[in-house]
Amino acid sequence: MHASLSAALAGFGTGLSLIVAIGAQNAFVLRQGVRRDAVLAVVGICAVSDAALIALGVGGVGALVAAHPAAVTAVGWIGGAFLLAYGALAVRRVIAPAGEALRAEGAASGSRRRAVLTCLAMTWLNPHVYLDTVLLLGSVAAGQGAMRWTFGLGAVLASVCWFAALGFGSRLLGRLLARPAAWRVLDGLVAATMLTMGTLLIAGG
Repeated sequence: MHASLSAALAGFGTGLSLIVAIGAQNAFVLRQGVRRDAVLAVVGICAVSDAALIALGVGGVGALVAAHPAAVTAVGWIGGAFLLAYGALAVRRVIAPAGEALRAEGAASGSRRRAVLTCLAMTWLNPHVYLDTVLLLGSVAAGQGAMRWTFGLGAVLASVCWFAALGFGSRLLGRLLARPAAWRVLDGLVAATMLTMGTLLIAGG
């Protein structure tokens, strides 16, 4: 029992340390949460995707991915281009914010499909997800021996807790972000994150 708890806590801590840093996915979840736009769908996609990737890493797929670096490079180019395009849209919102974007709630109907597709692309076209979640987490899990799946379960729990807190907790910022200037600051943060990560992904490829 003690060994299982230790492995689960180790997985929770390792998983949390890999996803807490502000990145493209987190910035997107934060913005959706503040706007109250398809939050449950976005949080669910992020959590389920992480669970699948963690399972792949714990199951040993990380070694297979490492054996095909060209695939990781290709994903890096595609993901980098996507992040640059999304960053450019955020820059446009900073320069000329739209009236709808300044509301913390009441997102336009029909935006759910766009949010879901963007979230899927943000998650699965980011090679850092594979490097961190599949390779790095999978390697650490391998060191847990027979407890590797308990370790993985702890990492999955960390992912669920983080994305739920980020998506639903950000609603508390709604009153603050009712001001246009605050939205421009948030979109500026999103733009800087997306453009920086997109450039690094393409340069690294």
